[in-house]
Amino acid sequence: MNDQEVQEEVVHLLPARKGHFLLESGHHGDLWLDLELLCLRPEPVRRLAAEIAARLAAHQVEAVCGPLVEGAFVALMVAAELGVPFTYAERFADRALIDREGLYPVQYRLPHALGDVVRGKRVAIVNDVINAGSAIRGTFADLEACGAEPVAIAALAVLGEFAAKFAADYKIALEAMAFLPNEIWTPEKCPLCARGIPLEGSA
Repeated sequence: MNDQEVQEEVVHLLPARKGHFLLESGHHGDLWLDLELLCLRPEPVRRLAAEIAARLAAHQVEAVCGPLVEGAFVALMVAAELGVPFTYAERFADRALIDREGLYPVQYRLPHALGDVVRGKRVAIVNDVINAGSAIRGTFADLEACGAEPVAIAALAVLGEFAAKFAADYKIALEAMAFLPNEIWTPEKCPLCARGIPLEGSA
């Protein structure tokens, strides 16, 4: 498949709806992806994961880490294609940040035993979809704390501009099957809030 066909396949896989949503990062947005449905039919995701793995091979990846929940499913498929260890990062909410409505109130940490696995290794962070990047930020930070060397970020889809800026800031590669425009806002700048549209959901 060419790049346009791959992007169309990714878009077809993403169960999207429009509204006014609170994202895990604390930002507001008008796009929601019900990613719990992504792997109901694993084969299309597996084909895309194989393509991600082919692109990551150039970065000499020695392990793959995926943030729980759905990102880890994609990461597991990629690790299997590459023949390298699979690891994951668990989600922990910072109650103090949530209570004061701060951005990025969620942390991601590898279980202790997996921290030992990635120490000193070149690691790719693989997610399902990257938007505001809460899972990527948290996983990256903990991998570094574990002594790993994050060398690439990969995803089925990248929404908006965060992932590209993050990868550039930290001088690591970014690989995705689809790059799609998307806009998110801090709560105080949200035009949907300004219009009195109630929030419909949260991560």
